Amino acid sequence: MTLLLGCIADDFTGASDLANNLVRAGMRVVQTIGVPTGPLAIEVDAVVIALKSRTIAVAEAIEQSLAAERWLSAQGARQIYFKYCSTFDSTPQGNIGPVTEALMDALGCDFTIATPAFPDNGRTVFKGHLFVGDELLSDSGMKNHPLTPMTDANLVRVLQAQCRRPVGLIDYKAVAQGPDAVRARIEALKQQGVGIAVVDALSNDDLIRLGPALADMPLVTAGSGVAIGLPANFGLAPSARSSALPAATGLQAVLSGSCSQATNQQVAHFIASGQPAFAIDPLRIAAGEDVQGQACAWAAPLLEAGAGPVLIYSTAAAPSVAATQNQLGAMQAGALVEHCMAALSQQLVALGVRQLVLAGGETSGACVQALGIAQMQIGPQIDPGVPWCHARAVAAGGAGLHLTLKSGNFGTPDFFTKAFKVLS
Repeated sequence: MTLLLGCIADDFTGASDLANNLVRAGMRVVQTIGVPTGPLAIEVDAVVIALKSRTIAVAEAIEQSLAAERWLSAQGARQIYFKYCSTFDSTPQGNIGPVTEALMDALGCDFTIATPAFPDNGRTVFKGHLFVGDELLSDSGMKNHPLTPMTDANLVRVLQAQCRRPVGLIDYKAVAQGPDAVRARIEALKQQGVGIAVVDALSNDDLIRLGPALADMPLVTAGSGVAIGLPANFGLAPSARSSALPAATGLQAVLSGSCSQATNQQVAHFIASGQPAFAIDPLRIAAGEDVQGQACAWAAPLLEAGAGPVLIYSTAAAPSVAATQNQLGAMQAGALVEHCMAALSQQLVALGVRQLVLAGGETSGACVQALGIAQMQIGPQIDPGVPWCHARAVAAGGAGLHLTLKSGNFGTPDFFTKAFKVLS
C-alpha cells in the first residue's frame, strides 16, 4: 500500500474531524488509534493516526508524533498533515509549535503553514487573528477552557512563543489572489528567514485556493479545514463510495464528558426533548460512591425496554466546572470522569449498544481505548467535522460498532438525536 496522505492528529475527535473532511472530498480513509502495529483492514488513500497528545508533556507529544510520522513515511505517504484543534488549543509551551518543528526537522522541511481555519464551523482567520463565529478567540468560550484556556487571538504571536523558527503571515489578500500569489508570498517569507506562516482564511473558497499551493509541501499543519483542498492535488473528487459503511444495528447511547458551550446546549436539548438522561458528578465519584454502577443500573432497563438512545453525561456549565476543579484539581476531576466514562462504554457495549455517540476529546479517547478499538473506517457526516465511523471492538467480542467522536465545540443543539437519524 502506498498512501497519498499521512495524517497525525493530536486528539481522537480531531482525528475524525479531519478524516471526515477528507472523505467528503473523495478520499477513502481509516483512522487508527495510536500508531498501527499491524496491517490496515482495508485499502485506503489516507490514514489518520489519532494520538492523545494535545495536553501531555511536550517531550512526550514530540516522541509520539515522530513515531507516527515514521510509520506513515514507511508506508510511502506523499505528504504529512499534522492536525490540531480549530481553536488552536495549546499552552504557552506547546504542543503545536514544538511538534511542528520536530516534524519539520524529521522531514527535512524548511517551510510549512499553520492555520486552524474551518469556516463550516465558524472558525476563520483574519490578519492572523482567529475568530470563533463573530468573536475573537480570546472573547469566546475558549477563554474558560479548563485545560487550555485561549486568551490571545493573535496566532502569529501564540505560535511564535512556542517556536524557534520565525513565524510569519500569509494574509487574506494573497490567499484571495489564488495559488500563484500564495506561492510568491511563501518564497518572500522564506527569503526573510521565516519557517512557519499562519494563513488567513475567511471561507471555504479560500481553503480551496490554498490547496494547490501546498501540493509540494512535505508537511502541512492545520485544523481540519485545509483538508478540503488537498485531495484534488492527488486527482481525487467527491464520491459516495468513500463514505459507505456497513448497516447499523443494535442499541443506542450517548456518553458526554465535554463541558463546552456547544455540548451543554446539546445535553439541554436532549433532556428537554424528553429523552432519558443520567448525570455523573465527579464529587460523588471522589467521595467513593459507585456512580458508574448506578449509571449502568439506570441504563440497563431502559435499553432493554427500547427506550434509547440514553444519555449519560458529566457535562456542566463553567461555574460548576470551576467549583469542582477548586475542590479536586483540574487534572484529578478530569481523570475521574474519563475513567468512569471509559468503564461505562464497556458496560454499555456489553448490554448490546452498537451505536454510540461520544462527546468530548478526552472522553472519546478514553472510551475508544477502553473498547479496544484499533482502526475506524470513516463514514457519512452528521454535522461539519463529525462523521459516523465503523470499527471492530474487542469489548464487543470483535463485533462491529458504529460510533462518532464529537469534539466538544462542534454540532448543532439537536446533535444527540440527529446523529442516530443520520445513521438510520
